[in-house]
Amino acid sequence: MAGVLAQYLPPAALQLAYLIAGILFIQGLRDMTHPRTATRGNQISAAGMFLAVVVTALWFDILSPLILGAGLLVGGGIGVWLAVTVETTEMPQLVGLFNGFGGGASALVAGAELIDVLAVGDSLTIGLTATAAIAGIIGSVTFWGSLVAAGKLHGLVGDSPVSTNVGHAIKVLFLGAAVVAGLVLVIQPDALGNAPMASWVPSYWVLVAAASILGIFLVVPIGGADMPVVIALLNSYSGLAAATTGFVLGNTALIIAGTLVGASGLILTVIMCESMNRSLTNVLFGGLGGDDGDSEEMEDIYEGNIQETSPEEVVMLLETADRVVVVPGYGMAVAQAQHAVAELVELLDEHGVDVEFGIHPVAGRMPGHMNALLAEADVPYDKMRELEEVNPTFSQTDVAIVCGANDVVNPRANEDDGSPISGMPVLNVAEANTVIVNKRSLSPGFSGIPNPLFARDNTSMLFGDAKESMQDLVNDYKEATD
Repeated sequence: MAGVLAQYLPPAALQLAYLIAGILFIQGLRDMTHPRTATRGNQISAAGMFLAVVVTALWFDILSPLILGAGLLVGGGIGVWLAVTVETTEMPQLVGLFNGFGGGASALVAGAELIDVLAVGDSLTIGLTATAAIAGIIGSVTFWGSLVAAGKLHGLVGDSPVSTNVGHAIKVLFLGAAVVAGLVLVIQPDALGNAPMASWVPSYWVLVAAASILGIFLVVPIGGADMPVVIALLNSYSGLAAATTGFVLGNTALIIAGTLVGASGLILTVIMCESMNRSLTNVLFGGLGGDDGDSEEMEDIYEGNIQETSPEEVVMLLETADRVVVVPGYGMAVAQAQHAVAELVELLDEHGVDVEFGIHPVAGRMPGHMNALLAEADVPYDKMRELEEVNPTFSQTDVAIVCGANDVVNPRANEDDGSPISGMPVLNVAEANTVIVNKRSLSPGFSGIPNPLFARDNTSMLFGDAKESMQDLVNDYKEATD
């Protein structure tokens, strides 16, 4: 039955609305490629999705207006609440959950469409069942895989990687089960005839169950160091699931949006893998990190070679520095130190110091994590330099301040061919005249290996909480320069 808009407008109006929504999606995605226009891009994309949802809800008689309105109100309210209350440090977990919700919704909608087709007495075509099977597999893998990824990021699921033949066998088993159930759905969708529950298409839900277990076992063995790549890949999966569900429903807007998300997520995954010098296969099946490192190796590197410093001594260095580079890491995010760091940079800038941020693409726990934190603290975008831009300048840098970063500044990536991070592009802070590393302890990063940077002759360790340490630097620098 047609909805309100369909009774008064020609069919072409629906496709025109979807076309406009698609254009808004593309323009929004284009704007998101640069920090300066990312907020605008997000708003434009949201406007496109709002248009697509409203037009769809009013064009088709899906549910009663009361139930539909209540659903939109509750869902929108939850979204606003999450956006307002979730801390920036927890944004990676939220992104992971959003990926999962998208995949789960795609799987459920595809299944509901199969049931609805049978309910009105129509037969299930091969095109419908094939696309539904694909949407069910990808959507279920995305939902459960994203829940595990979010759990790892939030510390609810252990980071220790598990890469065993048994684990791989389990993945193959449930992938095979999902594929077999999908083939049954496509080839013989009415295999159960008039049996009870046959109208619920049991083969589809068997497929969903098998794919769900597959999604869990795909992500559980992956170490925490690889979570940024996993989040990007699951984002791509959620888009592919949505696009496939768009084919199930014959919805152009969903196909466009899903394809854009899937393609951009896949491109981001490739970029992240290149930034870590890892292949996607190695990320998914190899595992990295998760242990506490070799204690004997750490002792050999650190014992007698660690120089400690104090905020007062660091301020003395900053007073005579002409150029300073700040390298943020996940430790800054955990301590919520971005505002103190931004204040320190502003003070240095006011006193004529050339100061910039060196941003590694995989610093933190999601792509762009450090950029988002610094933007929250109103750091100018022209102060943020990517790895390729800032690395050539470290040799002309007087002081490099590493705030809560570890693996992304570990020189073993360039010096030790046998290291787990060998070949990974890192920020060459060791080339600066003086390196100040602010960390709570000498504990290793996600890779689980010690960092020889901490024992270099030109490195001093400023131990302590990042927020407190940076605030001490701000206070002492103000006193010294007043």
